[in-house]
Amino acid sequence: MKQPEWYSITDFGAISDGKTLCTKAFADAIAKCEEQGGGTVYVPTGEFFTGPIELTSNLTLYVDAGAKIVFTQDPKEYPVIDTFWEGADCKAYMPQIFGKNLTNVSIVGRGTFDGQGDFWWKNFRAKTLDYVRPRMVSFENCEDVLIEGIHLLNSPSWTVHPLFSQSVTVDKITICNPFDSPNTDGINPESCKNVRISNCHIDVGDDCIAIKSGTEDCSIKVPCENIVITNCTMVHGHGGVVIGSEMSGDIRNVTISNCVFEGTDRGIRLKTRRGRGGVVEDIRVNNIIMKKVFCPFVLNLYYFCGKGGKDKFVWDKNPYPVTEATPSFRRIYFSNITALDVQAAAGFIYGLPEMFIEDIGFQNVSIYMDPDAEPAHPAMMSHLEPMKQQGFFCTHGKRIFFDRVDIHGHEGEGFHIAESEEIEFSNCHPQD
Repeated sequence: MKQPEWYSITDFGAISDGKTLCTKAFADAIAKCEEQGGGTVYVPTGEFFTGPIELTSNLTLYVDAGAKIVFTQDPKEYPVIDTFWEGADCKAYMPQIFGKNLTNVSIVGRGTFDGQGDFWWKNFRAKTLDYVRPRMVSFENCEDVLIEGIHLLNSPSWTVHPLFSQSVTVDKITICNPFDSPNTDGINPESCKNVRISNCHIDVGDDCIAIKSGTEDCSIKVPCENIVITNCTMVHGHGGVVIGSEMSGDIRNVTISNCVFEGTDRGIRLKTRRGRGGVVEDIRVNNIIMKKVFCPFVLNLYYFCGKGGKDKFVWDKNPYPVTEATPSFRRIYFSNITALDVQAAAGFIYGLPEMFIEDIGFQNVSIYMDPDAEPAHPAMMSHLEPMKQQGFFCTHGKRIFFDRVDIHGHEGEGFHIAESEEIEFSNCHPQD
């Protein structure tokens, strides 16, 4: 049997001067692999300037150590595609690395991709772009995807975005986007199944990892399920691991373990609101260390960001009829977690009066407040004042247990429970 071939982009005219546009060289090398039934496109040491790269099935894009791929900032080089963004159908500039309806595709190596996102961030803020910004890496409706070892810098928006895909592995990659760059999430599996994220370092301007499944505005709703996140370090960003707020298609069967979060605003953060519908269930979080976060644990059914988020329907504390548009969180457990230098609150759980957050557990959790904490919002919801050095807040919760949960350096009561049912405590020691 003939072995798959390796094709260097330099054999197709690519020049490693960092100035000559190599889009055609990448496309020709990929087309050659496709013609042969599969193979590897090889990027050697050097700096290569290019437009977006569209991959094919049975393909490996191998970026060697010392290789750097720099993406153009010219919007005219990016085809406009129909896709999904923040839970809704839209038109967007093609992702810088893109695959759709593919099987057996990988991006591997020790090289670097630079998205040159500053142009896109500036024009996004100025509202001068005609379409949604390109994501850096996106696979849509793909199966058997591997992203391994590479470095991704300065993404225009979300950095890695698998969408409607299965069997996705992201391993040993590094993502670095400036802390103030807008919507530059690290890894966002959306409506995917069987995703494994491991051994990654993520330092970004929004959520480090966000698990999503679309909003009420999606033309189709597909669950995101069977997600494993382990052995990752996460720095800055708005959350370490975030579920929602786009979760209308349901999110289930998620494990998060052996991770370190530092300065991620929130630690584990679940967020949604009335109108979204959907269920988040069966989440396990174990062996986590957090440092310098506003709030380690947030489960919030009053999240106010996005279209309609400030409407009375969202912020009203009175009960509404339960319908398909009522979201719910249930069966979520946290264990063996230490949070240091916490700013606002030890935890924030806020369900709806018509849909309590149910079956939540905290075991072997130690919280240490920052003695120099500044007031901050533990969650993003209307009519919530900033907090400082507070304990756990729980409103509209049911069947929640706290076992061996210690809080150090807090002000006031360690556990503030309101309008909740079946709350259990064992071996808890809030300390002044």
